[in-house]
Amino acid sequence: MALKKRKETFMNDLHATTITGTDTVLEASVVEEFQVSLRGQLLHQGDNSYDEARQVWNRMIDRKPALIARCAGVADVINAVNFARTHNLLVAVRGGGHSVAGQAVCENGLMIDLSPMKGIRVDMATRTVRAEAGLTWAEFDLETQAFGLATTGGTVSHTGIAGLTLGGGVGWLMGKHGLTCDNLLSVDLVTADGQFRTANATKNPELFWAIRGGGGNFGIVTSFEFQLHPVGPTVLGGMVLYPITQARKVLLFYRDYAQNTPEDLTTFGALMTQPDGNSAIAVLVGWFGPLSEGSQHIKPLRQFGQPLADTVKPIPYCQLQSMLDEGAPFGWHRYWKSGYFKELSDEFIDIVIDYAEKKTSPLSAMFFYHLHGACTRVSPEATAFGLRESQWDFDISSQWTEPTEAEQHIAWTRDFWKAIEPFSHGVYVNHLDTDDGASRIRAAYGVNYDRLVDIKRKYDPNNFFRHNKNIPLRE
Repeated sequence: MALKKRKETFMNDLHATTITGTDTVLEASVVEEFQVSLRGQLLHQGDNSYDEARQVWNRMIDRKPALIARCAGVADVINAVNFARTHNLLVAVRGGGHSVAGQAVCENGLMIDLSPMKGIRVDMATRTVRAEAGLTWAEFDLETQAFGLATTGGTVSHTGIAGLTLGGGVGWLMGKHGLTCDNLLSVDLVTADGQFRTANATKNPELFWAIRGGGGNFGIVTSFEFQLHPVGPTVLGGMVLYPITQARKVLLFYRDYAQNTPEDLTTFGALMTQPDGNSAIAVLVGWFGPLSEGSQHIKPLRQFGQPLADTVKPIPYCQLQSMLDEGAPFGWHRYWKSGYFKELSDEFIDIVIDYAEKKTSPLSAMFFYHLHGACTRVSPEATAFGLRESQWDFDISSQWTEPTEAEQHIAWTRDFWKAIEPFSHGVYVNHLDTDDGASRIRAAYGVNYDRLVDIKRKYDPNNFFRHNKNIPLRE
């Protein structure tokens, strides 16, 4: 009876047709048949849950899909892919919805929402985990830390595991255990032809190579198998905070300090605003070796300059993973520019400080994510993520809450990027924004780009999965 009532309500709200953003107009009976095929919900404009389901992390993104399929399992994903292909619908795929470009949601078309898929199982004997694509890193870490295990995750805990992994996966543990994709053992995915496939070192190895850094270009991954490592439950973590007047001295120190730290220690730099409204510069710390040894390696940082605060102490690993959450909540408007920098020259540092002093929003921040150790020892051609060298991923993260302010904040970000772009040599695909075009996408892959195009042509010859940082079939 409940199902019948739900169907009647759906049909009444839908009226006669659904506009899809392509040349296709779907009759209500066709949409009803699709709904009945799903275990999960099918949402449309007018549904009580629709607006909540279409919201993503970056509030600048305000797109309205014609339909949202909230998948309960693999069968729903297969049905959604087949439905979209049959009816020529634009498709967006949502995991955590955390991309700054907001490509988890499309205008019109079909949004395939994996967020209800949160199954996870740890195998202690092999130190592996099988995790579904709707999990966030907070949910993933909570489960694996129950066994004293972890793998490289993101730096904000409400990031989805799927998008981060498929783009490579920069995170706290990358110095000791490599990128997230370096710890990926196998995936299950649905390709553009609606086929369910497993990809790993022995099954569909080309596809497995491509999805480790190639993003969502090759299919919808429904579950991931990761290698886990003993981590925590207690690590050394926190930040050493300095007044902004010491920014140049701190960055010059950090530049040398970061390059000479052991693999157990990861350090990030950040220029940001304190809760009291004053700007500051911080060095963020995560130590993953024996606690008794960590203080000695952090000592040079603690003895440098005149810190405002030193919060580095033994903390739960999950607390370190969520340390930056407060400065990156859902609902803020965002615009980013980002790139890799092999060196932090004096000239580059001076430009960064100059623009930091002129930032147009107190919510904006700049981050130096240092890639070192294990993630740089992987061969550039071993995975699609090919820019494997000691370097910094530097992000200009412009953030604000008033929609009317967008123009000034975007202009500041673009001017800032224009000034430092000559020092950059590539980019992390997960940090590309909506207006980063084909040349920037190519720059994310280096020598691996042409091979990715060939694999894209094989598994997605019609570019069905194109609402992403797209690897086109031709240029």
